[in-house]
Amino acid sequence: MSDSLPVNQVVQGDCVQVLGDMPAESVDLVFADPPYNLQLTQTLYRPNMSRVEGVDEDWDRFDDFEAYDSFSNSWLSACRRVLKPDGALWVIGTYHNIFRLGRIMQDLGFWFLNDVVWIKTNPMPNFRGVRFTNAHETLVWSARDKDSRYTFNYHAMKHMNADLQMRSDWVLPICSGSERIKIDGSRAHPTQKPEALLYRVLLATTNPGHLVLDPFFGTGTTGAVAKKLHRRWVGIEQDEAYVDIARKRIDALDPEPLDEATFDVRDRRRKLPRVPFAQLLELNLVRPGQRLFFQADRSRDATVKPDGQLRVDGFEGSIHQVGRHLRDGSPCNGWEHWYFETTDADLKPIDALRQEARRKLGQTGDA
Repeated sequence: MSDSLPVNQVVQGDCVQVLGDMPAESVDLVFADPPYNLQLTQTLYRPNMSRVEGVDEDWDRFDDFEAYDSFSNSWLSACRRVLKPDGALWVIGTYHNIFRLGRIMQDLGFWFLNDVVWIKTNPMPNFRGVRFTNAHETLVWSARDKDSRYTFNYHAMKHMNADLQMRSDWVLPICSGSERIKIDGSRAHPTQKPEALLYRVLLATTNPGHLVLDPFFGTGTTGAVAKKLHRRWVGIEQDEAYVDIARKRIDALDPEPLDEATFDVRDRRRKLPRVPFAQLLELNLVRPGQRLFFQADRSRDATVKPDGQLRVDGFEGSIHQVGRHLRDGSPCNGWEHWYFETTDADLKPIDALRQEARRKLGQTGDA
């Protein structure tokens, strides 16, 4: 498998070694659910004295923090090597490991975008009653580099949240019921993640055809969701039993055929041809000297110059630059924040004029 991509395959082996055989800058997104290093020292029991099935597998055992940090640095470095320049990484963990992972990620050059809190609707209680119920896990979403042009389907997330901005606290149930994979009545994997969690991650930060890598594949949740959403995927898993489970699980799926218009959730406006603001003057949709109003506030206006620049209080710049100036440096999409006065004296965003320009130019299709 030297220098090749095992697309839509589960590869058995140590993730650092497997990643070393993959070509550099070949992956769009990494989702990693590494060992927690729980440091369990005793068996836990419920009040009825039934044993709690914790995480006591060998893959979660490390001699000390130094050993865990060395392991984490190795796999994170390997993941960063295979990420494309505009790629991104998701890492999920608990209080046992997420802070150590975060430090290593920043040291390696990853650029943090969000920490997302997965709030579990049905968490396991703290049976000994000596701590708060641990009812959440933390996901860190980061770009490969500070200047990476990472994928974020903002509007898709907004649609999924009743047309409100998606927040960084996600309330989702743990993996249970028929979704939980079991063998002879016992769960196959102690930390199987719910598909709902991966669905949100992949829909938000990938597009159809993107390649998603999971270096700790387990029972294959990442691959299962990726297949349903028509993302390509690579899974790496060292445990032979988990590899077999994941392969059978994913092979059994029969998703709907790919239709780009259906599965592509990118904001369609971003795919339309660009229209420079100055072109609105050429098309007589805006006049030199016309006043525009910032955020529909008639007391905050700017004058349109013949070259498409705006002028306000001696400051000149594009619709975006002047908007940023009025927002004290905060990012500003001028198309959404500047308004013009209609013949009926109403105020409308200048984006309506951009749409009219596209109609005049015959640019109404995809870019």
